[in-house]
Amino acid sequence: MLHSMSTTVEPSSERSAAEVNEEIRALWLRSGGILSVEQRAEYQRLVLEWAAAAPDPVKAA
Repeated sequence: MLHSMSTTVEPSSERSAAEVNEEIRALWLRSGGILSVEQRAEYQRLVLEWAAAAPDPVKAA
């Protein structure tokens, strides 16, 4: 079964991309590399938060 990711980014607590990335890595470590349905939803939320927090590569150059 395929699940689509929402493109809506919910307001975050203004965490940095590095902080969100650390949480993503921790989620993968806790899961042993296989995400449950609930963990997958959390992962998708975190990836969207990370993308919103990541610096724009064009502006950073």
